[in-house]
Amino acid sequence: MLGTYYYHEIIRKTIVAFGTMFNDIHIKHDNSSGGTLSDMKVPLAYAPIQKFLARIEQQSDLNKPVQITLPRMSFEMMGINYDSSRKTSVTSTFKATDGANVKKVYMPVPYNINFELNILSKLNEDALQIIEQILPYFQPSFNVTVDLISSIGEKKDIPVVLNSISLQDDYEGDYSTRRALIYTLQFTAKTYLFGPVAESTDGLIKKVIVDQHDGVDTQTAKRSVRYTVTPDPITAGPNDDFGFSESIDFFTDSKEYSPTQQTDI
Repeated sequence: MLGTYYYHEIIRKTIVAFGTMFNDIHIKHDNSSGGTLSDMKVPLAYAPIQKFLARIEQQSDLNKPVQITLPRMSFEMMGINYDSSRKTSVTSTFKATDGANVKKVYMPVPYNINFELNILSKLNEDALQIIEQILPYFQPSFNVTVDLISSIGEKKDIPVVLNSISLQDDYEGDYSTRRALIYTLQFTAKTYLFGPVAESTDGLIKKVIVDQHDGVDTQTAKRSVRYTVTPDPITAGPNDDFGFSESIDFFTDSKEYSPTQQTDI
């Protein structure tokens, strides 16, 4: 039962969407006259905070021109949890189309993906510039539109909730130890996971059969004519005649009826 292969890349897309929110943050330094002295785009990487701390602390040669560039940001996926508050019926399905074929899709399963965003800075002023460019967007959530299943065009707004903010200031140590200000922001992305997308023919009208009888009582009257039409529901519109040139009036027989196929009985 679990052997059907499928991969929608939903978790990967959610990670990419989360990182995209923070990939264009800048800090500026002004001179004494109020002009811009420098404008720096803050680097962003997917990596644990421990790697950057190790790079700062374990570099013994302080005479090297560059040890690590600060400020910088890193983010990491911390875990995945099922969200029972957004649960729907597990057997419910809906129909979708990829433009040519109709697909049957089971209702998505709600999952929360936990993220941690770390801001490393040498100067508190730099860290505060970054923080103030992030916090106003989260009240406490910010919606990101993610194309969860591209083949059927299933897009959803994923709320990203800011849960907490903490500060770590490593100011203790000797003169050879670099100071690092670390702001840690915890987020939760409320995404959805989909199962396999299957071809669906359930509920489609594959063939239309109309019988015309020579009497009013269809239980005893003899069937005289049978009309058969095979419509195409994929391309049909609200005003489609499904192969019938005119509608038929069974009560007055006042209109000409021209079916696709007619069989005399």
